[in-house]
Amino acid sequence: MNRNGTVSLLIACLEVLLLLNLFVFAEKNRLNKIVMMIVALLAGYQTMEFLMCQVELQNAFFPYFAFVIISFLPPLNLILTSAFTKVSADKLTLVKILIFIPAVFFMIYYTSLLPQFAVTSCTVLYATYHYPYGELFGFFYYLPILVSIILLIRFIWKESDKKIKKIGKVLLFGSVFISLPVVVGFTLMFAGNYSLISAIESIMCKFAFVYAVCLSFVCVYNSPLKDRKIKVQ
Repeated sequence: MNRNGTVSLLIACLEVLLLLNLFVFAEKNRLNKIVMMIVALLAGYQTMEFLMCQVELQNAFFPYFAFVIISFLPPLNLILTSAFTKVSADKLTLVKILIFIPAVFFMIYYTSLLPQFAVTSCTVLYATYHYPYGELFGFFYYLPILVSIILLIRFIWKESDKKIKKIGKVLLFGSVFISLPVVVGFTLMFAGNYSLISAIESIMCKFAFVYAVCLSFVCVYNSPLKDRKIKVQ
């Protein structure tokens, strides 16, 4: 019996439930809308992975489309972090303009290399891919996550409001948690083992379910209940 992609389907269903919960219970302000977009993209990726591994959609377009989905996750996360950590309005506008350039570039450029995309293997837990310029894509993919972690650490260190600090710690925990596969993957790579690197995006998105839960907490917390609402620029 083919069980490949089962975990992807389970996580997709849970993330859809989180998203529905946010639509019902969270205020539709700017910060919360970014959170909802991130959770929706995560659910979309897991759905694509399930379809590729279980339904066996093997056309090169499908792994390409999955990579398009995840390409926009780190930029959105950095915009969320920048807004939460009260980056100045001018700098935030600049971040919004610049941060999506790599994702849009790869999305357009990869269309000329579409036949090189492939799902090389599937398991119950994750999928491995072949795609061109993986190292370059990885650099622009992980850089916004690293910047987000740095911004959150600086913000938590300086922030005096305990409630806002608590939110910052939740976001920081989520950002660090999704980075664990990257740290382990590159450690193994330097030791000569490349097995995790080929599946790093898939595994990161599994870890990102915990981050989706963290974001959902932030989203509900950032709704008009007494004095809980977070003010962002």
